Amino acid sequence: MPKKLLSLPPNLVNDFHNVTSLSDKEYFCTSDPINARLGSGGGTSWLLEECHRAWGGDADFATWLAEEKRILLHAGGQSRRLPAYAPSGKILTPVPIFRWERGQKLGQTLLDLQLPLYERIMDAAPDRLHTMIVSGDVYIHTSEAIPQVPDADVVCYGLWLDASIARNHGVFFSRHDTPTRLERMLQKPSVEELNTLLQEGYYLTDIGVWLLSDRAVELLRKRSRNADGNLCEYDLYSQFGGALGTNPTNPDPELASLSVEIVPLPGGKFYHYGTTREMITSTLAIQNRINDQREIIHRDCKPHPSIFVQNSLLSRRFTGDNTNIWIENSCLGPKWQLTKDNVVTGVPDNNWDITLQAGQCVDIVPVGDDGRYAVRVYGIDDKFAGAEQQRRRFPVVSTLEEMEQAIKDQLQGIESLTAERMMSAEELSNEASLPRLVAQRHRYRNSNWKAIADNHAHSVFYQLDLHDAARQFAENGIELPGELSQSEPLIKLMSDSMFRAEVYRHCGKKHDNYEDKAFEILRSALTSTVLFRKELPIRAVCSDQIVWSRSPVRIDIAGGWTDTPPYCLMEGGSVINMSIELNGQPPLQTYIRPCKEPHIVCRSIDLGAAETISTYEQLLDFKKVGSPFSIPKAALALAGFHPQFCAEHFPSLRDQLSGMGGGLEITLFSAIPAGSGLGTSSILASTVLGAISDFCSLAWDKTEICKRTLVLEQLLTTGGGWQDQYGGVMGGVKLLQSAKGLEQDILCRRLPSDLFTDPQYAPCHLLFYTGLTRTAKDILAEIVRRMFLNHGAQIQMLRDMKHHVSDMYDAIQRDDFNRMGHLIGRTWQQKKGIDPGTNTPAVEAITRLVDDLCLGYKLPGAGGGGYLYMVAKDPDAASRIRHILSTAPGLPDNSRMVDMSLSLRGLQITRS
Repeated sequence: MPKKLLSLPPNLVNDFHNVTSLSDKEYFCTSDPINARLGSGGGTSWLLEECHRAWGGDADFATWLAEEKRILLHAGGQSRRLPAYAPSGKILTPVPIFRWERGQKLGQTLLDLQLPLYERIMDAAPDRLHTMIVSGDVYIHTSEAIPQVPDADVVCYGLWLDASIARNHGVFFSRHDTPTRLERMLQKPSVEELNTLLQEGYYLTDIGVWLLSDRAVELLRKRSRNADGNLCEYDLYSQFGGALGTNPTNPDPELASLSVEIVPLPGGKFYHYGTTREMITSTLAIQNRINDQREIIHRDCKPHPSIFVQNSLLSRRFTGDNTNIWIENSCLGPKWQLTKDNVVTGVPDNNWDITLQAGQCVDIVPVGDDGRYAVRVYGIDDKFAGAEQQRRRFPVVSTLEEMEQAIKDQLQGIESLTAERMMSAEELSNEASLPRLVAQRHRYRNSNWKAIADNHAHSVFYQLDLHDAARQFAENGIELPGELSQSEPLIKLMSDSMFRAEVYRHCGKKHDNYEDKAFEILRSALTSTVLFRKELPIRAVCSDQIVWSRSPVRIDIAGGWTDTPPYCLMEGGSVINMSIELNGQPPLQTYIRPCKEPHIVCRSIDLGAAETISTYEQLLDFKKVGSPFSIPKAALALAGFHPQFCAEHFPSLRDQLSGMGGGLEITLFSAIPAGSGLGTSSILASTVLGAISDFCSLAWDKTEICKRTLVLEQLLTTGGGWQDQYGGVMGGVKLLQSAKGLEQDILCRRLPSDLFTDPQYAPCHLLFYTGLTRTAKDILAEIVRRMFLNHGAQIQMLRDMKHHVSDMYDAIQRDDFNRMGHLIGRTWQQKKGIDPGTNTPAVEAITRLVDDLCLGYKLPGAGGGGYLYMVAKDPDAASRIRHILSTAPGLPDNSRMVDMSLSLRGLQITRS
């Protein structure tokens, strides 16, 4: 995770970690030197150097700079055009929950929204790009995959915007034949100039997201100093940026030697929070970004969509005449009258009679620790620039009565004569008591929680990050909402049960019943379709025939976890995996043969176990995890050998089997250790279901077998997604995708196999059994629990995984072996992000031995043990890996290299 370096208003620096609860080990804060104008370039140098002085220890600057990645956010301006959030900085502006989004927090700020995109870009950046510079007053949104980050000294992101917008910003110009290489940067070019540029190349509008190599940082620091060696005013964009490119506007041979790449941000949108009016219009534009009603989660009932109320107590209703309203951290009683273009912030509990005309705004700011407040009334388009920033015109008061009178006087243009002090906008920002301001906000938000939950039909409650919400309810003693009606959508019912379990867990109370209920609702939802399609098994083989089914196993290449309910039910899943044989054979096999006795005999060759089943009760005893015959028992039940799933009624299992002409014997063979990570249990279930289908004339095709495997795992309470069974049943390399919804219909797209079968690449794919095991059920339960709760960080990771699938798909289609291998490494990083326990010290000790010889590697499945899949850099590297892992001391005694090969056939079923 990259460190965050923030340039903030002076008053916010000391209180930042206190009011945000963010880690002082991850977030470094400072402000520009008092009365010094450094510009964005000089300010960047100052911010880095201050962080080095605080965090660098004994390392020199160059060594420290190269140690890790950092995101620098410039948010130290005075917010003159957005006075409501000048005291706390625009970067901490509260932003309403998006009506189309899931997993956001009720207390989210502009900073919270900005960081995920920046972190995604930095995470994908080449190793030598350690520094990202961004602006603190914009929100940039994209729902698409981040393109590959170029390996250059300077990488700048931009958007394709119309000339009428681009003329107010910096633009990057490139030639038609070199569209990603910067020729020159221009600042606020005219529309005519932009139209002329289009004849020769392309212009891309700068969105203020720049990545710099260590060399570029050193040159920026050098240019940010005067002849005396002191930091001076230097602009990152006009001066440093103007000197970049193959034909720069400000020639500087040393800076021109830096390689520069420009990258369009696909699907990106740019929302500015620089002024009071932009705060409202940008928030409205974000809310209306999605117009597809199927994608909108929150369908509000406001009289106009441009009304935003947060962290407030409101005792009045709006009408259709109210537009462009922003109320935050305020109490507005029934006597308040609003019109349009009104912003109200910071107003404490009151019963005032206040009327705001169009464009009038009120801001109450706590000052000091003795209960005083500054009262600011301003116009929505006011700009506190120049002398206005220093003019003392805002009264400081101590009582609610004085506060009300001060508001009314300013609304009428009367200057207060009785105030104990008059403050300027600059003094107000510098002396505001941020702890008092934030304490009031928290108090109002705590009062909102139950109302939002009770009004869930018309509120954002069940689309919130319920993991965070549960903590807020528990820590603040907030009363839980009433139980939901069972007629509510199943997804909401699941989330509600897990939310209650999480609240009770935080409170140290018994919570298992609610947690079990959430999983039971999920199981019922996924199994309901099968219960409607009951089966009637009949024997379809001769008395001396044997049905033989065998399957390869799978390695997930990208997207694992996105196929897991309930996430895939909410947003769809996307996975690339491949089916493999081990030592030239499909390692999972099932044999079924008829027997005369009306019973079922289960045998396991690898476990040396056997069990005879003669009653329905014995067959239904399949929920015991670890039982050698849980899978065949559940498979037989699903096939109609139990009344719950059978199309006809039989007095007993013996009667049902007698009617078929006798019983059957099922023999299982798994040539894979438990906890392998290769999807063994799911694919074995599919192998058994396939054999039973053929034996009993059920006519299930491969897709139906995979669907029923998902149901089988729910019956076993082990859970799990759908990629394992599709990975083994469907041969080759494939992209597997599902749309959101309870009915998970999987679209399977075959991918070229050249990167895995071509003689120059096949030897580079290696499989090593680590000798370590880890049961997936507990891992799965914790990750699924967070899915139920819309855990925001996990949702973002799962979405990143889906984007990563697109990158892997592209690499395989292009036969790009090196990129495919590096993306395997990226898959491993993502898997560690969603479950840090997947990379145990024992696993890391093994991977360190081969790290330099691999393009990428990963543990398939849930991780923590089992098999290690490696993509060697070349056949020579593969030979060295085999030698190292075969001879290295200290590895588990049963660890070993295993030959793997791509299986193009998948599940095979034959009869003797």
